[in-house]
Amino acid sequence: MTTYARQPASFVRGQGVWLWDTQGRRYLDALSGIAVCGLGHAYPAVTKAICEQAGMLMHTSNLFTIDIQTQLGQRLCAIAGMDTAFFCNSGAEANEAAIKLARLYGHNRGINNPVVIAMEDSFHGRTLATLTATGNATLQRGFEPLVPGFVRAPYNDIDALEAIARDRGDIVAVLAEPIAGEGGIRIPDAGYLAALRRLCDTQGWLLMLDEIQTGMGRTGRWFCYQHEETLPDVITLAKALGNGFPIGACLARGTAAQTFTPGAHGTTFGGNPLACRAALTVIDTIDRNRLCKRAWESGEYLIAGLRQALDSVEGVVEIQGRGLMVGIKLDRPCAGIVHQALEQGLIINVTAGNVIRLLPPLIVKRAEIDMIVAIVARLVHEFLVVP
Repeated sequence: MTTYARQPASFVRGQGVWLWDTQGRRYLDALSGIAVCGLGHAYPAVTKAICEQAGMLMHTSNLFTIDIQTQLGQRLCAIAGMDTAFFCNSGAEANEAAIKLARLYGHNRGINNPVVIAMEDSFHGRTLATLTATGNATLQRGFEPLVPGFVRAPYNDIDALEAIARDRGDIVAVLAEPIAGEGGIRIPDAGYLAALRRLCDTQGWLLMLDEIQTGMGRTGRWFCYQHEETLPDVITLAKALGNGFPIGACLARGTAAQTFTPGAHGTTFGGNPLACRAALTVIDTIDRNRLCKRAWESGEYLIAGLRQALDSVEGVVEIQGRGLMVGIKLDRPCAGIVHQALEQGLIINVTAGNVIRLLPPLIVKRAEIDMIVAIVARLVHEFLVVP
């Protein structure tokens, strides 16, 4: 079906930060499959683990205990400070689980029509519930009626949330991204997550953080909320968890961790042995190679290079990021730069219409970062300056 406006390239092989197309041309991947391939392409340990596990056992269903799923859950909960885990196949499914959990939490408290606060300009998925939570009217258009049970608030605005708290008694949770990814790499003010935590504690709401794009070392910590040492009640993740093998997770702690009971939620494929083996290998690799620290240092180097090259260029509004999640905001729409970069052998994308998004693999080397900076700076300069 025509659900994608695809770029004119087809890749047949990958290695590290590089991809090769059907013509044998090489491209530097500064997008990581949209923050998925944090270890780059064809990472040997992940390839080996998937092959070995496929030769032993791929699927049994969740009607039975899956030891490797238990191991993965324990490992993730230890890293995240959570108590329990539900495994699924994607980020949208992880957010669906969180939304269902929040509604059940509300019903258990006697709230007949529980409501979740979601943010403007957010992105949480394309199922009907996650599309409703997503703060993008363009994506929602044509799919009405949307799912009830959501109210919208501006991102990075605690006062607006406090006003909602004064006006309504049916709120049960706040769903937010620690950094707005699809919304333009928007980094909230320092203390925003901590303020969300205090407000949720005061109101008895669940704090649910969508770490699907920011998680698994992308921002320089395992999870972005750890920069502020603020602990949410629910976390959703996917993307880089399997380094390209589909797996998602919804983690919870405290009361939220005990909300689901047998039969309240489920999945056929989620948490199967093959997916869990891939995810455990990803975690081991990030941990062993200290890739969170490396992502932070590489991100600082990338941002510094971009600022040095572009700060004096009129039309560049701002360059910001955290770790290897970086955005270059221009003063005008710039979607065409994606194709121009592809012609230069660089894979990037544009989000929110005017923000060049860079999400290179955590293993990217400084020489490769220099290449990213050089190509992007040249393209932006030509786009904004050259008549």
